[in-house]
Amino acid sequence: MAKKTVATLQKGEGRTYSKVIKMVKSPKTGAYVFKEEMVPNDQVQATLNK
Repeated sequence: MAKKTVATLQKGEGRTYSKVIKMVKSPKTGAYVFKEEMVPNDQVQATLNK
């Protein structure tokens, strides 16, 4: 199933998006969790600066 998703993102409109993965520390447990988002290429820096 993952192959189908990757294949559709490589064609047409999919190239205008980037996958952003951030490591965030949980305030409750203190453990680190990874948050993944698909954002437009022009908003990558704004997403990372949040």
